[in-house]
Amino acid sequence: MTVFEVEGAISFAISMLLIVIKAFCFVSSLMYSAEAYSAADKLTKPAWCAILGLGLAAQLLLMSSPLNIIHLAFTIAALVYLFDVRPALAELTRRR
Repeated sequence: MTVFEVEGAISFAISMLLIVIKAFCFVSSLMYSAEAYSAADKLTKPAWCAILGLGLAAQLLLMSSPLNIIHLAFTIAALVYLFDVRPALAELTRRR
């Protein structure tokens, strides 16, 4: 295997992982009510759904390097949702 094949395989694996993460975040954002977003003092549900949906679409349509600036921006947004917004929403819905 050449260095370029290894680099391509790693890039492909990272791209697939990012697709899974972004798809999970997008589907998760659809599961919570709009009121939960307001109660958690986060962006609105339509805003998060749009951000995460566009990130997933960009990842699927622009199968370029995962280090592309567009992919990085949407990956950061997905990670913010995953580690900040989703736990806050889950905590609010568990209490009820």
